[in-house]
Amino acid sequence: MDFKSFKYQLAGRIGLLVATIFLLTGLFYGDSNAFTILIVIGLVATEIYYLYRYLEKSNREVIGFLESIKWDDFSHSYPDRKTATSLDDLYREFNYVMKKFREIRAEKEAQHNYLKTIVHHVGIGILTFEPNGEIQIINAAAKHLLGKRQLKNIQQLEDVNTELVSKLQNLRTGGRDLIKITKSEEEEVQLAVYAIELVMQGKQFKLVSLQNIQSELEEKEMEAWQNLIRVLTHEIMNSVTPISSLAGTMESEMREWLADGQNINSITNDTVEDFHTALHTIHRRSDSLIKFVSDFRNMTHITLPNLEEVCARELIEHILSLLKPDIDAEDVIVDCQVPKDIKINIDEQQIEQVIINLVKNAVQALAENEDSQKPKNLTIKATSRPEGGAIISIIDNGPGIDEDALKKIFIPFFTTKQNGSGIGLSLSKQIMRYHNGSITVKSIVNQGTEFNLKFIA
Repeated sequence: MDFKSFKYQLAGRIGLLVATIFLLTGLFYGDSNAFTILIVIGLVATEIYYLYRYLEKSNREVIGFLESIKWDDFSHSYPDRKTATSLDDLYREFNYVMKKFREIRAEKEAQHNYLKTIVHHVGIGILTFEPNGEIQIINAAAKHLLGKRQLKNIQQLEDVNTELVSKLQNLRTGGRDLIKITKSEEEEVQLAVYAIELVMQGKQFKLVSLQNIQSELEEKEMEAWQNLIRVLTHEIMNSVTPISSLAGTMESEMREWLADGQNINSITNDTVEDFHTALHTIHRRSDSLIKFVSDFRNMTHITLPNLEEVCARELIEHILSLLKPDIDAEDVIVDCQVPKDIKINIDEQQIEQVIINLVKNAVQALAENEDSQKPKNLTIKATSRPEGGAIISIIDNGPGIDEDALKKIFIPFFTTKQNGSGIGLSLSKQIMRYHNGSITVKSIVNQGTEFNLKFIA
């Protein structure tokens, strides 16, 4: 803003006032008559009044301008009088600032409407609400997923699913959950819910995204069933085919004997030996089939974990002492990097079973190393997670697992071992899931394999 004109006018008025006061003082102490003195006093009063009005008017204009900003009212404009005074400069600058504020507001409103349109039309349901449950924003996708045309408070969702309301209220930043709701007698929806807590302008609210993953789950479920059926049929056929073939051969031989009227004592030792081999094979394959079914049954009877705080170092040392004969037999070098201060909340027996299975697998993999000069290294380490909990890693430098097998390694009954059941890793994954944790694997052929067990606090 240009204050030169204002400054000059103010200085001129003050200078005139001072000169008049000096004149009044000279007249007062001189031989001037009372009338002249009164005229000068009136002149001083008049100059003070106009000076006050001049300053007050400028102050009122500034106050009015600031109040417009305070109340977010940029519709006001100031007149362009062209009086060649400082007010012209003041009004011009005020109008320029008002114009800029209007442009900023229009830009913000356009951006707000743009984001609002995106939120409204995005395919994922978005919902924001305050701590008392009052909804601030809900887009069309969320209304469709929840089957609600209008929603003012999340308590209104109790008729959709009471569990949904409690989970929306209890989810914290980064929390996620799966919730199944029934929209109609024919339609069930599996919702993936993700929440984040925010504070804006001192007000707390929660932003929740809702996504229907029913089709994805059904697709994965179908894929899992297909993989399971493929493995089941392979294993069952491997056992049933020789049983059926040998039983058919024996039945055919006996039919011929009965038809020819042969005496049972005329059977040669070779024939008896063949029968013994056939019966032994049938018995062995039957036992294998029974074991297979028993393993399958065990997978469906995992109990819920009884959680307690366990020292990770003590758990690993106990497992290594149990497996010491197997480790020593293969000359495996074990490096245990588990600090004593790491605690994990687990069912000790179940997690012990998981780690034993992984360590055994690592030892067996190391036994398959083609390079006899290559040292067999097994590393077990544990690290704390910043958000709580820990990660236990079992790492070997064995032959590794190829990419195709790596994708199927947790499928029940899939195995790369000649005498393996394919139960251990799938069972381990279920146990970790019941612990709200996870098991992951990464491997490079001819370099080694690493399994990671992630535990929450």
